[in-house]
Formats: sequence, structure tokens, C-alpha cells
Amino acid sequence: MESLDGKESLLVAKEVGVALARLEAVRYRALSRLSEVRGGVGSVVQEVALELSFVDAFVGSLVATGVALTSRLPRTLSLMDRGKVSGFAAQKVAEATAWLSDEDSLTADAVLESRLPGKNSEQVRKAASYVAMRTDRSGAERRAAECREGRRLSLAQGETGVASIEVRDGPVEKVTAAYQRIHREARALRNQGDTRTMDQLRADIALDLLLGGQGGVSERTEVFLYMDLATYLGLNDDPVKMAGHGYLPAGLGRHIASGADTVLRRIITDPLSGQVQDLGRTRYRPDAATAEFVRVRDRECRRPGCTRAAHTCELDHSIPWQFQGETNVADLVTYCRRDHRLKDEPGWIYRLDPDGSLTVTTPTGQTHTSTPPPLHEPRPEVLPF
Repeated sequence: MESLDGKESLLVAKEVGVALARLEAVRYRALSRLSEVRGGVGSVVQEVALELSFVDAFVGSLVATGVALTSRLPRTLSLMDRGKVSGFAAQKVAEATAWLSDEDSLTADAVLESRLPGKNSEQVRKAASYVAMRTDRSGAERRAAECREGRRLSLAQGETGVASIEVRDGPVEKVTAAYQRIHREARALRNQGDTRTMDQLRADIALDLLLGGQGGVSERTEVFLYMDLATYLGLNDDPVKMAGHGYLPAGLGRHIASGADTVLRRIITDPLSGQVQDLGRTRYRPDAATAEFVRVRDRECRRPGCTRAAHTCELDHSIPWQFQGETNVADLVTYCRRDHRLKDEPGWIYRLDPDGSLTVTTPTGQTHTSTPPPLHEPRPEVLPF
């Protein structure tokens, strides 16, 4: 590669893109076939996510796109076979036409065949959306109403102590008005000499409004921060974990932990393994204490690959209650609601071992294991012997 000039490097990158499009077409066909063999059950998504080490949302889009391309968008799939449309662009076509009937999808696919080559993914999305609305105009009106009914708030975790909150599918007039109000307040503060950037001001004002600031009533919320005592005291700088988010630098963890309303809890760990052994408690009934211990120990949903915080999850018996399962820390495990349901689907086998390791066997016979992460790195040097 070092011998290539700029033009040659660009041509190589283009040729690789063509080859990737063809390979992605093969993967879409394989995922569609798997969905067909399994009868279209929703757990196909979790099965593929485990096998390919992808997050569920991404795999869900891959599977849905594969099914659409092989059944309703054959011309778009053919463009991928010829390297003229990327897998990502094909996904945009599948999403934009997902609401059409099979017959209308085939019609839209035929119209789009000559409009997609040479377009980037955003141009493809807009072209597919336009053609879909032209193909079924009355359906487009119904879809607009349904989308507005599906409005929701979503949270996306980032890295190094940041996250994003988003109003999804909100009424465009309300979302626009809300943004304009926030922008006006940010501009006013800026004109008064505030040194924060406009982006920072808009973000801070939006969060203040959501948390009841600016004249509202503030609500206390809980976050679960895992930090060893030495890091809290500043004696070392081990990364700190926030449940549901991931790891934070030690300094940021100490900043969050020093808040006015912070509640500290004593957690005893095994120094050799770092695993939670006991949780300090004086105000909880035994059943509540058991539940809290399991959530503290697990930290996140135990299905391999799921990162939903354990304090939002449900507790489940590894041995069902009706089969003499016991309500204790050795038999309880945390699952988010979706993965709790997945456990009971045909072909899925969950086994909890005495050391806390959870082994999941999928309907195709693949096995995946998760173990509660240690609260800190093993430290055998702290032992007196």
C-alpha cells in the first residue's frame, strides 16, 4: 500500500467498497434464510447478536433489511450484487419502504432501481422516502399519524461520562418550538456575557428544564456508581463504573460521588477475585436486601451482550420456583424485561453455575457465557499471608 499514490489509493478503496457490497448481499440473504427457517421469531435477533458480537438494535435492522431485500426489494438487492449500492444504503431503502404493502414495495423498488446508483446513503434515504410516499399517498398520511403516536424519549450512553437524551418522533411543530425556546434563552444568556458556547448553553438549559430547574421543582434521581474506597479517597485512579453507562475516569467518578445528595454504601469484595461478597445494609428487610445484593453484584442484565443497568432489571430464579428454586443470591439473576421473556422462548437454554457464570445456549446450539464483572482488579497483595 505504501507504493500507491493518491489516485491509486482512492481506486483501491472504491474497489473494496464494491466487494463489500457484494459480501453484504450474501450476509443479508443468510440472515433472511435464518429468519425463514426459524419461522420469523423475534429471538433470531438476539441469537445473531450473540454470534456476531453486535448490539441487538443493529442486528434487528440487519435481519429486517435482509428479509425485505429478499422478498420485497429484489432490484435493490441486485444492485448490491453488482456493487452499485452499499449495504448501509440498502438498509435505508428497506427502512423507508417498510410500511408499504408487498405489491407497492415491488413498485417502488422498480422505480428506485435507476435512481440509487452513485448516491450516498442520505440521498438514497430521501429518494426512497419520496418514492414510497408517491407510491401510496393515502398510506403516507396514515403513517405520519402513526409515527406521531409513537413518540418516545430515548437515552444513549456515550463514552467518558457523557450521554444523550432524545425525543424521538415528536410532533415536528412542538419539537421545533421547544428548540427555538431553548435557543432564545441561550442567546439571551450569551448576550448577557455568559462565556459558555451556544451549544453548551442549549444543552444546559434543556437539562435544567427537564430536571425542574429554572423555577421548577427538582426531582432526585439515582445513579449507581461502583468505586473502590482507595479510588474514592484519591489513593489510586482505577476506572469507575456507572451501571448502564460504562467506565468513567477516576476524577470524574470522584466528582459525581461528591455530590450533595450522594449516598455511599459499603460493599465487601473478595480481594482475590474482586467479586461482591456482602453489601452493607441496615434499613432493608431481608427480601429487599437479597434483591439489592443481586442487582449490585450483577450490575447489568446478565444476558451476554446486554448492558441495561441491573437496577432497572427484573429478578429471575435460575431454577424455576415451581421446581424448588430458592429465593437466595445463589439462585437469583437479573434480566431486563426483554431478555427475561427471551429466556422462556423455545430452544433457549439458560444455566447458572455456582460461581455466578451464566451460560446461554441458543436454538442453533451456540453457547455464550457471562460472568458478573469483578468490582475491582484482583489484589492478592492485600492479603496478610
